[in-house]
Amino acid sequence: MKKSFNRRVFGCAIIKAINSNYNADFTSQPRTLPDGTVYATDKALKYTVRNYLVKNFANEKVFYFKNLNEEMQPLDLGQTYAKHFGELSKDDKKGISSVRKTVLTNLLTCIDVRLFGGTFASKSANLHLHGTVQITHGVNRFTEGIIYSEQISSPFRNSNDKSTDSMQTTLGTQYKLREGHYVHHLSINPRNLEEMNIISGNAGLTTDDIQKLKEALRNGATFYDSTSKSGVENELLLWVELKEGSKLVLPSFVELTAVNTEKEVDLSLIAALLKKENIKSQIEKVEIFYNKEITKVIGRPEGAILNDLN
Repeated sequence: MKKSFNRRVFGCAIIKAINSNYNADFTSQPRTLPDGTVYATDKALKYTVRNYLVKNFANEKVFYFKNLNEEMQPLDLGQTYAKHFGELSKDDKKGISSVRKTVLTNLLTCIDVRLFGGTFASKSANLHLHGTVQITHGVNRFTEGIIYSEQISSPFRNSNDKSTDSMQTTLGTQYKLREGHYVHHLSINPRNLEEMNIISGNAGLTTDDIQKLKEALRNGATFYDSTSKSGVENELLLWVELKEGSKLVLPSFVELTAVNTEKEVDLSLIAALLKKENIKSQIEKVEIFYNKEITKVIGRPEGAILNDLN
């Protein structure tokens, strides 16, 4: 029987992007805040986690992930549910509450739902599940945020060009960030789904779920490889696990993390926070995962356990 995970966690995941585009907007440019700071949505990191879980843990169900039908079209919500669990019951005699409970029970067998929650809206059942793992937007904490563009050429002629003697192929533009170090804050509260777990009979978040999550947070961005994502890598994972029963709440680590011109990850402000006696006494362990040969970390929290990223 899998062991339940009952401790709360705070931390951050840092994604490094060199000459790449970690999370583009609808104009294909790296996303920027009004002041020009480059950022990425929480969905960008969650996607790399889900993708890693799908590709590396075949025994786990991942519900909120794109699947295609035989016509190469994305499945809708009902079709995705049917793919994993069979068609939703249309027997009115069962009642809406019975169908809702069945849907809830099935959804909570999916690791991404146990981690990130989700919304399920259909005629038979409407559910909103508050995820146990909350991830913020990732903000580039490197001192520079230089975005550049480059033209690319397609080997095919533009079909809209009506000139019969046209020799021009289609041109396009791609945008990349010269260098970025995106910091995503994360927090875990296993009790977020407590009521839903009781109703469904689900055991809740397990230590196995947490181990797979940590592995995906350490490797998911590097594992996911594409033309635009080439150069995007996991750089560091900071994991602050509290003692069981602790009600301590820690602030976002995004603004407390910096990457200086020497490309050193500076955790000094976080270390100073965790060193306070009222906080230190409630911490079970602090772990830092990073490649020691590539990444230099300064200002490490006192007593932190250093582990290799992979």
